[in-house]
Amino acid sequence: MMFGNEKKVGNFDTTLISSKAEVVGDIKLSGGLHIDGKVTGNIVAEPGSGAVVRISDKGIVKGEIRAPHIIINGEVHGDVYSFEHVELAKKAAVFGDVYYAMMEMVMGARVNGKLLHNGEESKGKKKPPVNLDMGKVDTAPVDPKDAKAGVGADTKAPTMPVNS
Repeated sequence: MMFGNEKKVGNFDTTLISSKAEVVGDIKLSGGLHIDGKVTGNIVAEPGSGAVVRISDKGIVKGEIRAPHIIINGEVHGDVYSFEHVELAKKAAVFGDVYYAMMEMVMGARVNGKLLHNGEESKGKKKPPVNLDMGKVDTAPVDPKDAKAGVGADTKAPTMPVNS
């Protein structure tokens, strides 16, 4: 059942790269691509094409992937750019950054890189970066009366109150 303006994905011919095949070079597509083998090169599909790239648990890609829909259950050594939806299945291992608009990530999937939401930037609304650097935290003992007030000894970040 379809809700709202969701589109059906994958209603076209699919190219299969079998587990006994290795492709060296870039792949440009507008339909489906299912990878059980190895691809050394970039995989590119145009935004809005509805293309789906599937990497099975036996599949390995060494290169960038750019496609509207990407489903990963194997290995990717390179950045992943999903224009619409990316799914990281249980055996997914991504060694690179993942740029996504919508993402599903199952327990067991691994990403050794950054997860970067591209929805705001693509609409022209750039969010300011979040600064997580809290500076140097002093580990020196804190006077209990200062700790109750939430004041640390020479710290840039506030300390947690100590119950005494």
